[in-house]
Amino acid sequence: MVSENFLRLKESVFDELGIKKSNSGIFVGKWIPLEDHKTIESRSPINGEVLSTVSVANRKDYDQMMSFSEKVFHEWREIPAPKRGEIIMSVGKAIQNKKKALGAMVTLEAGKIKSEGEGEIQEMIDVSYFATGISRQLYGLTMASERPDHMLFEQWNPLGTVGVITSFNFPASVWSWNAFIAAVAGDNVVWKPSSKACLTAIAVMHVVSEALSDAGSPPIFSLLVSRGSDGGEWISRDPRIPLVSFTGSTDVGRNLYGKVASRLGRVILELGGNNGVIVSEKCDLDLAIKGISFGSLGTAGQRCTTTRRAIVHEKIYDEFISKLKRVYSTVKIGDPSSDDVIVGPLIDKTAEKNFLNAVEEARSEGGVIIYGGTRADIPGLENGNYVVPAIIEANEGMGIVKKETFAPILYVIKYRDFEEALRIHNSVPQGLSSAIFTNDINEEGRFLSPHGSDCGLVNINTSTSGAEIGGAFGGEKETGLGRESGSDSWKYYMRRQTVTRNYGKTIPLSQGVVFDAGEN
Repeated sequence: MVSENFLRLKESVFDELGIKKSNSGIFVGKWIPLEDHKTIESRSPINGEVLSTVSVANRKDYDQMMSFSEKVFHEWREIPAPKRGEIIMSVGKAIQNKKKALGAMVTLEAGKIKSEGEGEIQEMIDVSYFATGISRQLYGLTMASERPDHMLFEQWNPLGTVGVITSFNFPASVWSWNAFIAAVAGDNVVWKPSSKACLTAIAVMHVVSEALSDAGSPPIFSLLVSRGSDGGEWISRDPRIPLVSFTGSTDVGRNLYGKVASRLGRVILELGGNNGVIVSEKCDLDLAIKGISFGSLGTAGQRCTTTRRAIVHEKIYDEFISKLKRVYSTVKIGDPSSDDVIVGPLIDKTAEKNFLNAVEEARSEGGVIIYGGTRADIPGLENGNYVVPAIIEANEGMGIVKKETFAPILYVIKYRDFEEALRIHNSVPQGLSSAIFTNDINEEGRFLSPHGSDCGLVNINTSTSGAEIGGAFGGEKETGLGRESGSDSWKYYMRRQTVTRNYGKTIPLSQGVVFDAGEN
């Protein structure tokens, strides 16, 4: 049964964002008509209800989009970068005006709690302002030439049409990490969202395309909802797309990487995370409990930065478990649109099944289920995808501990000394986010050293989750390649030119080479 609260929320959000019972999933400067297109259903993980049907692209639509994108790129790259930044700022302001509605759309379709849904949209707004600043800082270096009367410097030029493939768990913000930075760099963007969260992408595109039009900008952002892997296959094999940014599983990312690499294209891959936290005996334990609880429970464990392993010193292990169980027992599970709910649903029945299977696998390998690990039956939401987050006592030899299960499972492992803790921490194939809770400066220094954490993100006395946009985001090992959002990640979206300028009357060669061509 659909609750009145759910229906009211859906009705108000759809009305404000222009979402209908049936929606086109193809935007190429305009919305492609629905006729003669296959459709998919967008279902809410809250209660299993169909939110809307969405038309999906065929190959003809894709080719039309790419022809259009090439023309748009040639126009967009001629606009000065600071002006491009102003246009992206206007897009951010338009998103700001629709923040609550877009956040609620994320809640309805992805199952995020209200604060996380709105927080994701706030992140898009922040990225737009960050990108605007970057538009005036696309710096190249000037270097000293070894040749007299010569200048040596580098400059950065737009790359082309960028393909962005996003996952369901961040159905809006991860697109903006790529799209807004790429845009100020002079690129246009083709977006293929997850079919599990395509309605959010459509809502975002309604807001963004209108803002671009109002700013007098070319329609630099296109949208392509596809069935299954069709869109990803087209994008990964297309030489007209010099860069593909993909967020998703390691297996899919590895497959996509091979296809893009075969045509010598570039990739940014944000793949699996299996993030560990070392909890030292010298830590502020209450602080550690807060950080780990947020990291393991946020987005119902469906973040690539979710805390999945707590590596705890044996002297504080029992106290740690006692306090952590107390926190877990007070966390409310249920409808994410309710203000008091902390843990919403998993995205679908497959995710729920994967959670239960992982718990059983851990049990079969000798793990002890300390808390949770079952389905959660929420009155009135029986068709939703709810589980009780699990705490499992484990050891580093268990195979399941080295896998990423995209669900709220926290494996807790004892350690005796710091070197053992660090070895356990680095023993998994993934390398995204890491953390240590300690008040010992030597342990902190060791964790930050070249032979410390092997991850792309390192946190001291804070959670593995909740990365800021100002820092470059990305990981090592099987987590992927490249960086997104902050620092100098803009360089991934541009091509570098090293320029030599001779303002003299001769052509001296470098390294003292002498070449006498003789006289004519």
